[in-house]
Amino acid sequence: MYNLKTQINNISDLFDISKEIRLNILDLYKKANAGHIGSSLSCIELLVYFNLYKSAENDYFILSKGHAAAALYSVLNFKGLVSEKELATFYKEGTFFSAHPPAKGIEGIPFATGSLGHGPSLAAGLALGAKINNTKQNIYCLVSDGECNEGSVWEAAAFAAHNNLNNLTIIVDKNNIQAFGFTKEVMNMENLSERWNVFGWNTAECDGHNFYSIEKAFDKLNKEKNEKPKCIVCNTIKGKGVSFMENTVDWHYLTMNDEQYKIACEEVKNCKPEEYIKK
Repeated sequence: MYNLKTQINNISDLFDISKEIRLNILDLYKKANAGHIGSSLSCIELLVYFNLYKSAENDYFILSKGHAAAALYSVLNFKGLVSEKELATFYKEGTFFSAHPPAKGIEGIPFATGSLGHGPSLAAGLALGAKINNTKQNIYCLVSDGECNEGSVWEAAAFAAHNNLNNLTIIVDKNNIQAFGFTKEVMNMENLSERWNVFGWNTAECDGHNFYSIEKAFDKLNKEKNEKPKCIVCNTIKGKGVSFMENTVDWHYLTMNDEQYKIACEEVKNCKPEEYIKK
């Protein structure tokens, strides 16, 4: 049984939680002198919504874009599955809390991920098992738009549709940037909703930083009267919340100096809730 640090009564409570987690992520990356900050900042609202607000205790969540591990670790800390002492070992010698989620050692992380393209297949396997065993579990898997370059993603998509895995939801963090450039220049992944739909999935799109927009898209999919798996394409911004990191390829890798860390924290602290909770 896990215990949240703060009781979540309604969706508007998620804004303050996302701000706290954003600050926590910046602190983790600064102390570790590590990169992948922008990748974590783009998916915070998605992690918060599906881990803290929607998922039941026996559901599974897989972070296929494993380079955003710091964001997942921070959410699991908020969820009560990871202690402050454990989280403080991020990136340190002998830690379970490495740059990508490990295969074992952390409650709430069922698989090692980060070798991109593997998460959807793992999620589909869990979803099929849940259906066979009639355990009523929902499986959520967060992938990146750049990750959709991988053929294994589409093998999993075809498998899930063929097996009517309506307990599976793929969440695409569409921040339009991958390791070496803008996604449209590396391998164009526009019209992702149409692509998933052609593979036999119910699809919806949303603003991935607006909790009400995420909720509306997820409700739309849950109202579909069929057994198709679900995919939400979430339009996000790489480095969201820190102006000098937003929508840049550089912050896929860069580390923060002291001045940059100070500016980033101030911007997050002064952020207003309107764009995150507006209806």
